[in-house]
Order: sequence, then C-alpha cells, then structure tokens
Amino acid sequence: MTDNFNKTHIKNATLRQLQIFEVVARHLSYTRAAEDLYLTQPTVSIQLKQLADIVGMPLLEQVGKRIFLTDAGVELLKVVRTVLEGLCHFEMTISDMKGVKAGKLRIAVITTAKYFVPRLLGPFCERYPGIDIALKVTNRERLLQRLEENEDDLYILGQPPEHLDMWVEPFLENPMVVLASHNHPLAGQKNISAARIAQEPFLMRESGSGTRLATENFFHERGLTINFRMELGSNEAIKQAVAGGLGITVLSAHTLALEKSADELAILDVEGFPIRRQWYVAYSTGKQLSVVAKAFLEFLQKESKPMAERYMQGMPGFPSLENEPGKKIKSKSGNKKN
Repeated sequence: MTDNFNKTHIKNATLRQLQIFEVVARHLSYTRAAEDLYLTQPTVSIQLKQLADIVGMPLLEQVGKRIFLTDAGVELLKVVRTVLEGLCHFEMTISDMKGVKAGKLRIAVITTAKYFVPRLLGPFCERYPGIDIALKVTNRERLLQRLEENEDDLYILGQPPEHLDMWVEPFLENPMVVLASHNHPLAGQKNISAARIAQEPFLMRESGSGTRLATENFFHERGLTINFRMELGSNEAIKQAVAGGLGITVLSAHTLALEKSADELAILDVEGFPIRRQWYVAYSTGKQLSVVAKAFLEFLQKESKPMAERYMQGMPGFPSLENEPGKKIKSKSGNKKN
C-alpha cells in the first residue's frame, strides 16, 4: 500500500501538461508562459499543480517574486525536453518520408549576424514553405548559454569558444574593417599604421563580444593598447556615434550592407585590415539534427557565399571592390534584391 502511494505515476501526465511545464520552466514565469501559450495564468497554474500531484513532489518553488525549479523539476525538465524534441523529430521525419520538408527550425545568432541571416532565411523559406523559423538574436554570452542548454537547433557566431564541446563549421567570410566618420582627418590616407590608429579614440561593443575580442587580439599581437573611449551596446549605436565624430571603431563589413548610415562613414585604409574572419554555424556535439536543421545546414553551406557576394559587392573582402579604403561608402539602400 505504501509503495503504491509513494510511486510516481508520471505516465498519467498529459502531453499538454508536459508542454506547459517546459514553457514555464524556460521562462521561470507563469505570466510569460501564459502569453506564449495563449492561456490564462490560472489555467497554467492549475495544469502545473496537477502535474506536481502526479509526480508527488513540487516542481517549482517561489522565493520572493522569483520562481525556481526544484531538484525534481530540474530532472523532469530534462526528460520533457527529450520527449518533446523526439516527437518533433518524428513529425519532421514523417513529413520527409512524404516528400515534404516541414517542421520548426530554431536558430540563435549573435547580434552582428542579424544583418545577413534574414536575407538567407527568405530564399530558404521560399524553397521550403512548410518550415517555420524561430530566430533568436542575442549577444555572444547569452548565445553560448543557449548552446550549453541546447535551446536551439543551430547557432551562428563569429568566434567559437574553446571551452564548449560542439560541432563547428565556417561557412562565410566575415571581414572586420576600421570605420570613421566620412570627414575624419584619416579618411583618404593610405597604409595607416596600426600604431597610429591605436591612438584614435575607440568605440567598442561590450566586453566579451566577438567583435571586441577580435579587435583587442589584433592590437595585442602588435604590442599596442587601444585608446578606449566608450562602450556601446549595439552596432547601430556605435555607427551613429562614429558618424557623429565621437571616435572610430572596428565592425564587420556585413553591418554596412544596405545601410543608410553608410553615407556618413568611411572605411579607413589600415595596415592589417580587413581582419579576415569567418562566420561559423555550430551545434552541440552529440545532438541529433532534425530533418529541417539538416536542410538549412546544407542550404547555408551551398547558398550563403554567392548570396552574400551579391549584396556585399563593394565591401572589403568581397568581389568588385567599388569602395577603395578611405573613401566614402556608397549607399546600397537602393538595391534591395539579393
């Protein structure tokens, strides 16, 4: 009798209850989970209480205004995510057997990648209209956290970390260029030395960003220290500050394509630039990629380079260099075809 009372009858839980639990556990918020699920908050609370009763232990606990997973909740979340991912893969596999690519693709990209990834997703969705895309744009630190927690199918970043066990493959050039306002005294000069440019006030992304790491490594390798002036949280803010004459910066050339603000910026001709980097696609080692993830990976490997070369013409590191270093950048805003 006692054994039956203490036994966990998790098989009695409904799939809907497990789905609701996963969303609440992901957000650690009943309110946000209810919004995502298009349910009322009381409905979410009732379903989770019933699930906890089935388990026989609390799954969540509230400390002050914050919600935390209990030890039982942590263990259940691992199982639930495995089950839901398995069902999702099964649906995609069946669709593939029917000759249709369908399902959901979850991609996380660092902020700088938002300048080109949507241009790739458009043609991909045209080719596979049955695939739904969930695109998460975040900073490098949060992206690596998502990768560790296996929250997405694929990850796109500019500088893979060494401490994570993951599969990584380069797929596209990511040249880094030095930018200044179009009327900067160094605009138009040739072969500016790294020592000279290091004296200029630099505007940088937050500590830990891939762009900042690449820039700091470039000058560190030459025994130089950057004249750091200001830290800004987005590429847009940096470009506006550079255009306003607050300083210079190093950014990916991709951030300039089809940008109206490019008219106010100049690429400086600095020795050692552009820094030759790559965009990488990654996923956790051991992860079983879904059918749609494999389809996008193949698309990325075959189509990203020619597509980028079309919309990046005139930028350093790409064909048909219309913009010589030091000259004012020609606006591409009028040409929106890929």
